[in-house]
Amino acid sequence: MTSTRITRDDIEAKLRELEGGAEAPMGAARSGARAAAVVVVALVVVGAYVIGRRRGKRRNRTVVEVHRL
Repeated sequence: MTSTRITRDDIEAKLRELEGGAEAPMGAARSGARAAAVVVVALVVVGAYVIGRRRGKRRNRTVVEVHRL
């Protein structure tokens, strides 16, 4: 064990080293989360479209005929 003193610069250097190593996985996680969000939004839009089409087809519409005399 050495008896050198730990300075503020040593602590800052170590924290910068640790922070630099943690940024790479964070960037990958953010891009993965962004891709997942895009997929979820697309599924919601497609689902709303399909449900709307089905409701439109199932709805009984009243037909009004006009005859001239």
